[in-house]
Amino acid sequence: MDAAVLRAMQAPIKDRYKSDAKAAFITLKAKGTLDDTNIACKVETGRALVEAGLHPATGGDGVAACSGDMLLEALVACAGVTVKAVATALDLNLRRGTVTAEGDLDFRGTLGVAKDAPVGFRAIRLRFDLDIDASSEQLATLMKLTERYCVVLQTLRSPPVITATHSTGP
Repeated sequence: MDAAVLRAMQAPIKDRYKSDAKAAFITLKAKGTLDDTNIACKVETGRALVEAGLHPATGGDGVAACSGDMLLEALVACAGVTVKAVATALDLNLRRGTVTAEGDLDFRGTLGVAKDAPVGFRAIRLRFDLDIDASSEQLATLMKLTERYCVVLQTLRSPPVITATHSTGP
């Protein structure tokens, strides 16, 4: 898709959001069902059913997806789509590329082995390897805008208020 096509597709959407800010507010949803027999949760992705389970470092067998891996995969997916969209909008020739995310975890926290060990990622590194025709200034702009507009990256950097509720019964 070239920049002109992207702009033409987004123009009416942007105009609508400018005139009606409430139209831009959308609630995304995810749902999972607990497995009846295993320590697993089946997550509906819209395209397939993914079974998430324990990472081998916490006693899992490695067959089910790890939710930590899924978080990194969501970051990679969002960053990849965003860098392509921004490159297109900037009319840069991005021929191909890869996006990689690595995250460091201390599973002592997850398993409750050490109270001083955090639960969750201590650090995440996001890397872009791009085959692109761009000056160093254009590349800096591309990366700045990609970071600015990547929803998952911005959510991780500035976490939203998260509430957890529960109910019981059938």
